[in-house]
Amino acid sequence: MRVVMLSWEYPPRIVGGISPHVFDLSKELAKLGVEVHVVTKATPNAPDEIVEPSGVHVHRVHLEKEPDNFVHEIQLLNKATDLRVRKLLEDWRPGGQPTIFHAHDWLSLDSARELKYEYQLPIVATIHATEQGRNQGLHTDLQRYIHEQEYWLTYEAWRVIVCSNFMKDEVARYFSTPRDKIDIIFNGVEYKKFEFDWTEAERAEWRKKFALPDEKIVMYVGRFVREKGIHVLLNAASAVLAQEPDTKFVIVGGGNRDNYEKFVRWYGLEEKVLFTGFMANRSLHQVYRVADVAVFPSLYEPFGIVALEGMAAGAAVVASDAGGLREVVLHDQTGTLHYAGNAESLAWSILRVLRDPVRAEEMKEAARERLEVDFDWGHIARQTVDVYERVWAEFLHSYWADNTLWPVSPGATERAERLHVSEKAKTGAYHSRPQRGTHIPIPSAPIRVDEKLKDPVEDED
Repeated sequence: MRVVMLSWEYPPRIVGGISPHVFDLSKELAKLGVEVHVVTKATPNAPDEIVEPSGVHVHRVHLEKEPDNFVHEIQLLNKATDLRVRKLLEDWRPGGQPTIFHAHDWLSLDSARELKYEYQLPIVATIHATEQGRNQGLHTDLQRYIHEQEYWLTYEAWRVIVCSNFMKDEVARYFSTPRDKIDIIFNGVEYKKFEFDWTEAERAEWRKKFALPDEKIVMYVGRFVREKGIHVLLNAASAVLAQEPDTKFVIVGGGNRDNYEKFVRWYGLEEKVLFTGFMANRSLHQVYRVADVAVFPSLYEPFGIVALEGMAAGAAVVASDAGGLREVVLHDQTGTLHYAGNAESLAWSILRVLRDPVRAEEMKEAARERLEVDFDWGHIARQTVDVYERVWAEFLHSYWADNTLWPVSPGATERAERLHVSEKAKTGAYHSRPQRGTHIPIPSAPIRVDEKLKDPVEDED
């Protein structure tokens, strides 16, 4: 089995949760014998072509010119992706090895659709989040455009993968996707990266950077946007401090935090709330390791990988009941849930954990046990391979196989020659296909990517 992963981001380029998801999934798929080719956007200091130690083939493509705005950037990326994949397909076509396109979110729709219809090969799509869910509605032309692109991706895909029951319901409701076309495969976490050794002295020295020795640490990690619920946590802080004054709130994440800092000053919480800025890798893992409680108060969350990271690091997790979080964190079993958007409920949850360390330890142990089963990347990769194999088997028994350019049915070579695909692999054949009646927004100023995409420290997916 060969899979072409179409993803607009891939390490070291990390804009949101898609990048680490595709990296971890691809690595595990390669272990299972799948030939994985990731086609993604070029980034400085990363080679255009490389076979990683895991065996994953990475192909980074360049835009032909500077984009005018974000939508234009994605169109140019799809054009470059289409050309690179065509060259790969022409190298592979004579062998006829099972080959599937796996598109991650709407950002890869256009190239995936072009290639699907030209070569008559199936698409598997992963929907990591929806624009309508993220924004609690569709309020701008850009949001409506993205929503329509998401619809077409679910329509064109042979099967659709989502990360939670919540997302299955959302995709079925927003896009009228048949529920029996949707597969639920949880996201995962590389929990062993949190198992580094450090002495108690090293731990104490690191902890001193954030709190006094007698203070308990309540940490948050995420992007500074409303959907992540930082304002709910800050509103809950005074209620927690009124009953547990020896508590320190450590807020980790990148983005514009001016309004949050103004709120902290206005509320007189400067000594009890610390903004660390963006942190990643070992530094972030160490913060998890010294935290007494890791809080994730999201208002919208398709899944919530940060909650998995908190569990993997051995922190007691408090999370809202928004979206997929209630599937990741089982209330009173692997963590404590609170009502999304309710500061009083959040304060109750934090106090409950701080005041009952025995119960907190029991939940932490249960969380770790579940990590090694439901959220193990090896298990997730096996589930994904099952989807690929199902799609390929159904494809071979469908009318699509009668018209494919892949040599799995008579006349494939003649069909390829008639469509001149060898020539198109040299010149390209991509053109964007806005649907009839679609208005593509061309704003006067560039759209900031971090204003609409997912959290830099998450996956959600």
